[in-house]
Amino acid sequence: MTKTKDDILRMIDEAGVRYIRLCFTDILGQIKGMSITRSEIEQVLEEGQGFDGSSVEGFARIEESDLMAIPDPLTFRVIPWEIAGEKVAMMFCDIQNPDGTPYDGDPRWALKKNLQKLSDKGWTFYVGPELEYFYFRNDEEPGIIDKAGYFDYGTVDLGTQVRKQTVAALEKFDIAVECSHHEVAPSQHEIDLKYQEALVMGDFAQIYKFIVKEIAMENGLYATFMPKPLFGENGSGMHCHVSLFEKDKNLFFDSKGDYNLSDIGRKFIAGILTHVKEFTLITNQWVNSYKRLVPGYEAPVYVSWGRRNRSSMVRVPMYRVGKERATRIELRSPDPAANPYLVFASMLAAGLKGIENNYDLSKPIEENIFGMTQSQKDSLNIDTLPNSLENAINEFENSELMKEALGEHIHSKLIENKRMEWDEFRIHVSQFENNKYLPML
Repeated sequence: MTKTKDDILRMIDEAGVRYIRLCFTDILGQIKGMSITRSEIEQVLEEGQGFDGSSVEGFARIEESDLMAIPDPLTFRVIPWEIAGEKVAMMFCDIQNPDGTPYDGDPRWALKKNLQKLSDKGWTFYVGPELEYFYFRNDEEPGIIDKAGYFDYGTVDLGTQVRKQTVAALEKFDIAVECSHHEVAPSQHEIDLKYQEALVMGDFAQIYKFIVKEIAMENGLYATFMPKPLFGENGSGMHCHVSLFEKDKNLFFDSKGDYNLSDIGRKFIAGILTHVKEFTLITNQWVNSYKRLVPGYEAPVYVSWGRRNRSSMVRVPMYRVGKERATRIELRSPDPAANPYLVFASMLAAGLKGIENNYDLSKPIEENIFGMTQSQKDSLNIDTLPNSLENAINEFENSELMKEALGEHIHSKLIENKRMEWDEFRIHVSQFENNKYLPML
C-alpha cells in the first residue's frame, strides 16, 4: 500500500507523534539515525535531511562527508509504545549524495541495485529469514535464564513471556509472524517472519532486531544476536528461505523436476554453492561467527545441498501437494549478526550468476556429513566454508562478483574494517591462553 506525504502527516497527528526517527544502516548492519520533531517532518519528506556521514562506519570520508537521508514513505510506522513518555514514529531512509544520486556506501541501495536486475526481467525475490537469539541477565556475561531445549514450552517461563510480548509488538508494527519457539540451546529463542519481498524483509529484519532488544530491556533482560555466546552450546543462525517469482508463478517450482525443483531453481542453487565462500564475509562477518561455524553444533560448514539433510549448507524443503508457492531453497550458513541488506544482495547476485551462466548443480548429499570421514568427504568433493574471519576476508577480497554486486565502496570499506577486527583479535591475549600456557611455559 502506498503512503503519501499527506497520509503520513495524518497518521502522525492521529497518533499524537512528537518525534520521528529517520533510520538507516551502516555497512556492519547497525541501525543509525536521527530524530526530528513534528514541525520538521513536512519539509524533510519533501527535501530529505542532511547529515555528516564521516563518522558512520563504512560511509563517507571527511572530505566528502555531506549526505542526505531521504525517507521512504512506505516504511513509516508508529512505534507501539512510548519512549521517554513520548509517542515516536520511525522511517527508513535511502542515503543520497547532495546532487541526488544514490550513495554507494548505503547497504539498502546495494540491495535495491541488485533487485533492479530482477525487476527488468519482471521477477521478484522473496526472503523469509529465521533469526535466532539469546536472552541473558545482562550484557556483561552470558547468564542464562532457562535450561530449556528445542520446542520446550512453559506458560510461566520468563523467556516465553518476553517472546510473546515481542511477537505482539511485531504484529502491531504490521510485521507478520509465522511462528515462534524455544531453540536448542538454553535461553535461545526464534521468531520466524512471514516471507516478503527482499527490500521489505531487509527493513523488517532491522525492526525485528530493534524490537527484540527493546522488549527484552523492558523486562530487565538483554537480548543478543551474537552468533556464539555460549561455549559448548549451539550458536544462533539466520537461515534464509528464498524464492523467485514471475508475477504469481514460482520460478523455482517444476512438478516434473527432481525435488519438484525447476531448472532455474537448480542453477540458482549452483550459483550459491559456487560463490558462497566469496560472500561468507557478508553472511558471517564477525570473529565470533566462526566459533559457530564448526562441525557438531548443527551449523553448516560443508558446501553441499540436499533435501532433509540439515548438515548440508543449502536445503530444499520437501514439497507439499498444492503448495507450489512454498517451493524454496534454504541457505543455513548466515548468522543474525549480519547485515540483512548485504546478505540478501549477495545471495541474489550469486544465484543470478548461476542462472545467467548455466551452472551445473552437483548431486545432492542426503547422508550426515558430520559423520563422514575425511576420505569420504574428499571422494564426494565436499568443500568447506572459510574457518576464520581472516580466510573469509581473503575469499571476499578476491571476488569480482562481490565487488560488482556490492560496489567498490562497500567492498573495500568492509575489507578495511574486518582486517582491523581480525588484527585486534589476533594480538589479543585471551584468558584461555593464560590458563593453558602460564602454568607450563
